[in-house]
Order: sequence, then C-alpha cells, then structure tokens
Amino acid sequence: MSIENQSSNKQRVIFAGTPEFAAISLQALIEQQEALNIELVAVYTQPDRKAGRGQKLTASPVKQLALEHNLPVEQPLTFKKSVEEGQAARETLANYKPDVMIVAAYGLILPVGVLEAPTYGCLNIHASLLPRWRGAAPIHRALLAGDEQTGITIMQMDKGLDTGDMLYKVTYDIAADETTASLHDKMAELGAEAIVTVLKDLSHYQAQAEKQDDSLANYAEKLSKSEGEIDWTQSATHIERQIRGMHPYPGAYTFLVDPEGKSEPKRVKVLSAMPVNASQTTVVETGTVISVGKNAILVACGKESADQEATTLRLTKLQFAGSKPVTAEQVCHGSQLDDGDKFVAAPE
Repeated sequence: MSIENQSSNKQRVIFAGTPEFAAISLQALIEQQEALNIELVAVYTQPDRKAGRGQKLTASPVKQLALEHNLPVEQPLTFKKSVEEGQAARETLANYKPDVMIVAAYGLILPVGVLEAPTYGCLNIHASLLPRWRGAAPIHRALLAGDEQTGITIMQMDKGLDTGDMLYKVTYDIAADETTASLHDKMAELGAEAIVTVLKDLSHYQAQAEKQDDSLANYAEKLSKSEGEIDWTQSATHIERQIRGMHPYPGAYTFLVDPEGKSEPKRVKVLSAMPVNASQTTVVETGTVISVGKNAILVACGKESADQEATTLRLTKLQFAGSKPVTAEQVCHGSQLDDGDKFVAAPE
C-alpha cells in the first residue's frame, strides 16, 4: 500500500542512525511527516560516547536532533536474543508497532528478527551505487579508487552486509576536487531526498525491487589511520586521490627528514594537493622536494606505469606537527621546507 494514499492511518516509522549523515535524513523526515502521512514513533541510535579533550559523554547527532523534536530515543547495546538485554530491546521495538524502519549509518547489526519486525521491513540509505562499495566506508573508498560516479541506494535490508534488493538509486558525478568531507555532505543531502521519494510510494518501489548482482560486488572496509601514510613511490595521481579520500579523517601524512640528521623525521599532514600534468624535468629520488614556491611545493613521485615517466605532486596546504595549517605561500616565506628536503614513510 502506498504511504501517500493512506489518509486515515499514518504509517508508524522508526528511524535508526547515529552520525551527521543520518541526522540529515532524520531532519527531512521530521519536516515531511505530514506530507508523507507518517509518524516518527521512535529514534534508535548508538549509546552516548566519550568525545573531545574532556572525554565527556556526548549524544550522537541523531539523538540530539531527536530530543530537540521530543521524539522517543532508544539506545540498545544489542539486539541479540541470546542475551537478556537484546531480547528486551526486541520487545521494546515490537511494542512501537512499526510499519517501516529507516536505517542510515546506525552502526549496530540488525538480526533477521528485527529486520522482519516492521510490516514493510527495514530500508537502508546507503552512500554508494550498490553492489559497488558495500560496507562501512563507501564514500572514502569511491574517492580512493578514483571512481567518476557514486550515489545513493535505498535498499530493502536482509541478513547480508548491504546485499538486499535495491528500491531506488540516485547517481552523482564526483568532482575532480572532491574530498571525503564535501562528498559526505552531498551524499547526506541526496540520501535525505531519496528516502523521502521512496516513502511517497513505498509499495511501488518495493514492487520494482531489483536484486543485486553479487558478481559485481566489492567491499568498502573501514579505514585505518595507517592508510593515510603516503608512499611517494606511488604516482602523483594516486597520492592526490589518497589526500582527498583521507580528508578530514583519518588524514594523509608523511615524515620530513632532518637534513642534518640530528633528530628523528617529523610528521607532516598533507591537507591538499594537485598532480602536475607534465612529468618531472629532473630525475630525483621519490619524496624529494623539487622546489618550494608561493603557489605550490613540488615533490617527486613515482610513475603512473612502468613505461611512463616519473610524476610530480603540487602540495598546496600542509600542517607541521604542533602547528596550524599553512599554505604553500606561507611555507615559502617561512623556514619549514627547502629545495632538496626529503619526505619519507614512517621511521622504523
């Protein structure tokens, strides 16, 4: 039955999510409750976590938004029926008598018993064009892989990891200067628009559900901080994607060698860069600073392929340990870098 065609009884909707990405969709549903003929009966989110320098317990963005709008908030640790707390969480959810559950970056595994509890099941807002980039970090992985397109998939959840039938897709062309931060914000807005579209006529989209081709699937594993370490033997194109894909978290970084050898290499964050179209005019060891200029710091990188010339990366913003971010021009006028200095991997 179409949600928009029900005039007497509103669909009872549970929303489950945790970070800002999910909060954008929750805000859209709050604003569209009347138009969609829905009632948000409960919001599920991760338990409060310690955050900041003071390590104070902090509510998730989704919880903060829910409380602002006087929505009931549930924060179970588990839904496993094998433990008392999980069984109690299932019973609480069932008592809300949900017609549908919307899930966006919730961070808690939903067992089959929970997926089947709502009348129309659970819908997931996933930030990729499934089956590409199933898993925890689809936005990062799309940038790191150099994908030209990504998007949002509204999926009918099943017991697999992002394996459910696809109800609706929205495609987005990735800009050349896109970072994880900017792409996250665009995907969050697209996700909100997409779930509103689906809820306007849920039965229509469920009837046209498309199964995923598992042979085309790949997985977007959660990033580790070590993946931010720059390997200067890689091509400038590869490193530039790494810098964008790691911004703002976990961040791309390298280590600056002390030319006099009096101290250990110092960690430097690389905040933005651009590959140079032309290859190096001078063959130098990868990681070597070719020149420090007002517009960019040129660094020698590896080859795009074995039969091509070495490449060069233009660093435009850096952050030295214990200092604020600085532009190439500020570095040029300072004394942090000189021509011939060397960037290396983590010191052993």
